[in-house]
Amino acid sequence: MKTLQLGRFLTPILLLLFLFSCEEEKQNSENNTEASTLTIVETAQSTPALSLLVDALTKADEREGSDLISALSSEGPFTVFAPTNEAFAALLAQLDGYDSLEDFDTDEEKELLGLILQYHVIAGAAARSTDLEAGQELPTLQGEILTVSLNDGVFIQDKTETAAEVTTPNVENSNGIVHIINKVLLPQEILDALQEEMEEQPNLVELVVATESLSLLEQAVIKADLVDTLSSEGPFTVFAPTDDAFVALLEVLGEQYASLDDFDTDEEIALLRNILLYHVLPIQVLEADLAAGSVATAFEGNNIEVISEGESFVLGDASDVNAIITGTDITASNGVAHTINKVILPQAALDFVAELQLKTIAEIAIATDDLSLLVDALVQVNAGLVETLGGEGSFTVFAPTNQAFVDLLDILGEDYTSLSDFDTEEEIALLTDILKYHVVVGLAAFSGDLSEGQAIETFLGDAIEVSLDGGVFIIDASGVPAEVALADIEASNGVVHVLNKVLLPQAALDFVAELQLKNIAELAIATDDLSLLVDALVRVDAGLVEALGGEGPFTVFAPTNMAFVNLLEVLGDDYNSLSDFDTEEEIALLVDILKYHVAPGNPAFAENLIDGQQINTLLDQKIKIRLDGGVFVEDATDDLAEVVLADQEATNGVVHIINKVLLPQAALDFLASLQTQNIVELAQSVPELSILVEALIQADAGLLEALSSGGPLTVFAPTNDAFERLFHDLGSDYHGIEDFDTQEEKALLAEVLKYHVLTNQRLSSENIQGHFEVHTLQGEDLGVGRTSTDRLILNDPTNRYIQIIGIDNEASNGIVHLINRVLIPQEVLNALH
Repeated sequence: MKTLQLGRFLTPILLLLFLFSCEEEKQNSENNTEASTLTIVETAQSTPALSLLVDALTKADEREGSDLISALSSEGPFTVFAPTNEAFAALLAQLDGYDSLEDFDTDEEKELLGLILQYHVIAGAAARSTDLEAGQELPTLQGEILTVSLNDGVFIQDKTETAAEVTTPNVENSNGIVHIINKVLLPQEILDALQEEMEEQPNLVELVVATESLSLLEQAVIKADLVDTLSSEGPFTVFAPTDDAFVALLEVLGEQYASLDDFDTDEEIALLRNILLYHVLPIQVLEADLAAGSVATAFEGNNIEVISEGESFVLGDASDVNAIITGTDITASNGVAHTINKVILPQAALDFVAELQLKTIAEIAIATDDLSLLVDALVQVNAGLVETLGGEGSFTVFAPTNQAFVDLLDILGEDYTSLSDFDTEEEIALLTDILKYHVVVGLAAFSGDLSEGQAIETFLGDAIEVSLDGGVFIIDASGVPAEVALADIEASNGVVHVLNKVLLPQAALDFVAELQLKNIAELAIATDDLSLLVDALVRVDAGLVEALGGEGPFTVFAPTNMAFVNLLEVLGDDYNSLSDFDTEEEIALLVDILKYHVAPGNPAFAENLIDGQQINTLLDQKIKIRLDGGVFVEDATDDLAEVVLADQEATNGVVHIINKVLLPQAALDFLASLQTQNIVELAQSVPELSILVEALIQADAGLLEALSSGGPLTVFAPTNDAFERLFHDLGSDYHGIEDFDTQEEKALLAEVLKYHVLTNQRLSSENIQGHFEVHTLQGEDLGVGRTSTDRLILNDPTNRYIQIIGIDNEASNGIVHLINRVLIPQEVLNALH
């Protein structure tokens, strides 16, 4: 039987990539040059890649009254979209019974071929590709239109879903233009004809009913309730056992099975159903498509073996006896049938136990340890569901495991530690709805009965959806698939499929959303891993907790506890906890850091973020989004923060949890200051200032503490040589700092040291220009200057010019300049005299 069939008649023809060989490209190039002397027909005849187009024109003109070749050889002008040989081959591959154009052998078929060819011709215009416009409609000789698309090339859209690509444009001819395309264009008239012919074909069930030798298969299909399945859209391949094959099976089963009527229990009918599904492939496989190997059947998880035997094939099942294919390619509207001489048997049939004690669905649940929480839930709601599922049925129950219920309780939060926490009328009603959402009444739907995208109405009234992508999945209102971990547990009143997730109807999603949705402040407080963030917000006492609990909206990038721990480690030993931010300066800095994590305005969910996007924060400084294998946030450092948990929705915005505290420039400056030594530490680290350090200690006037904190300070630090000169000038009683041992001497030493310190200023060398005086911590003024030879000098009351020999030694609380003599204030000079 020849069938004009394009997969399904509206299924797009497979797109072919038409590639000329180098020789063909050269020949086409020559044709383009010489085309002005050839008609369109002559050009096609001289182009090897268009030989099937010429054959098609010739075949169509065999019908009386058709003369397409003469028409396309006339004066024109014409625009012709010329399909390649590969395009015609693709069309023929989609048509059952059409191996070549010779198979268009009736007048009706030749007329259809002529209509297809006329659909490729635009009369009255020779349109080059540059003349075409996007969306332009081209009226064809057949009467319907073509539409032009110019998206990354020139494409011609017919009435199918797949456009033809112009692979070689602008082949000029004496009577028009030819554009070579990679697909045969099909008008609606042809698609309608294909649909009409498809509708006239019987489906697989009707085919079985009409075949006398398949009467027992017909009975089996009806008994197994597979009529609707095998009458559905498909396509299917059915290996159809003959009556003799069923008789042989009954003989093997023994005296208890004299006919198919003896398959009368639920268990036996389920077995028969699975046996029949084992004969069905969920794809169409013609004889020409058969190849040795394992093939999945509609009986889920069970394969048959296609075995090469001589010039044909046999089918291997779970038994030791192969089935011989006795008839092939009996086509139907929804697939194809091949007759076989044996009922092929899956392992389930071989394992069949006649005395299997079936339980009701309720009994199965009670007897199954991993369904104990489901039983608890049924009892908790006390809505008669246990009694219902112990009744006649039939039912399909999607049964969540204990872990599935535990996962649900985890989602609901701390207020729901067990099913007994569903104790209000509202909560019990909700739990009842959830349980009803797992029950299908009036149908025992085994996995083999389920189809992709199938919507199944539940006892609740809301539908669930079936997905068969890589397994059997049930999709609830959340859109998150629940996997069938154990399918087809047969019961006397239906079937149970064990799920790894509790199915949630919309009412449950609304309940969970309302239950879980907090404002940003509440969300942070309720999240254990954000406790240090909350501590920081409370510590600064800057109204941020109240703000984030307000109307918003905000986007908050919330650092984890570990992110804050990592920050404290970077800050050093002085910062063991957030409580060490205790000065006004430190608290102000912490406020800035926290504001740097908050973006006011419309909440930015992860899916709306753009790579490189800059987001302004409450600090009025921007952070940048990076989308490179994840979502990252760039601050003033070079170290990106990764969003480890995105889109935590709140009533007043959204929170993204990040693994790093974001640092603005002010924080970097603060870190830099922490990592620099203070003036005393600096002096202690310089060997040439060891006597100065001893002097600070000997004076015992609090100078060590003063020079270790506060600031900014400027210190003129005498070197060890400078102190040795001082000892020499003071006479033989002073050989070292330890000789300043009386209270009076220590007091004088303190005054000398204070005379080297400037408070509240950081006087760098570049700021010493000309000559001027500065006020010292000791109370007297000190002369500072720069000589004409660019030397930096100091002038004390001794009228000596003391040279600065080591400039601009930076400390966290000031700056230190090394000098070559000890400065002496007037007060000390007076005391010495």
